[in-house]
Amino acid sequence: MSADYNPPNDPLVVIHADHHLLLVDKPAGLLSVPGKGPELADCLLTRVQTAFPEALLVHRLDRDTSGVMVFALTPHAQRHLGLQFEKRQTKKTYVARVYGTLEPKEGTVELPLIVDWPNRPLQMVCHETGKAAHTDWRVVRHENGETRVRLFPKTGRSHQLRVHMLALGHPILGDPFYATGDALNAPRLMLHAETLQLRHPDGGKGMRFTAKCPF
Repeated sequence: MSADYNPPNDPLVVIHADHHLLLVDKPAGLLSVPGKGPELADCLLTRVQTAFPEALLVHRLDRDTSGVMVFALTPHAQRHLGLQFEKRQTKKTYVARVYGTLEPKEGTVELPLIVDWPNRPLQMVCHETGKAAHTDWRVVRHENGETRVRLFPKTGRSHQLRVHMLALGHPILGDPFYATGDALNAPRLMLHAETLQLRHPDGGKGMRFTAKCPF
């Protein structure tokens, strides 16, 4: 279902660093955490910890997704940020290019998701046993039979944005798991975590971090 693992050798891009927080721009094609087996050991967490040995994991992005990821530099920050994600207090914006002409200009997808066990790690919509998943979307523009869209997930289910776009009939371009046919004709998964808003663990100040979309 996916090509051999050949992660990019891009240098670490630090968006912000202070005594509690580290924000980096994850490249597409790099695992957030190690996979099973030595051939999947190279990951963003390992690279970050080479430069910042005290760095602690807070959340993940899919291997083929690029964009903003936050790491904690203290146990206090890890707990604080973990609770923000758990309580859905963080705000995330993604940019995607999807197949076809997505209409209307904006909308919401609320479809519960569950792992598709025979085909894991794929996820699927299941109204009986799925966990609630909510994505808002807004069209940026249409061009050449595709749509650039901003996605605003209110929940953080695995593959949520990818499955929700597929459910609308507009898979994300280049998606090795969910796209088929012409929708696969892209150099990478066209999904990028553009912004992340959170409260600083030291004092609670609201902060917003951005990684420029590379496509």
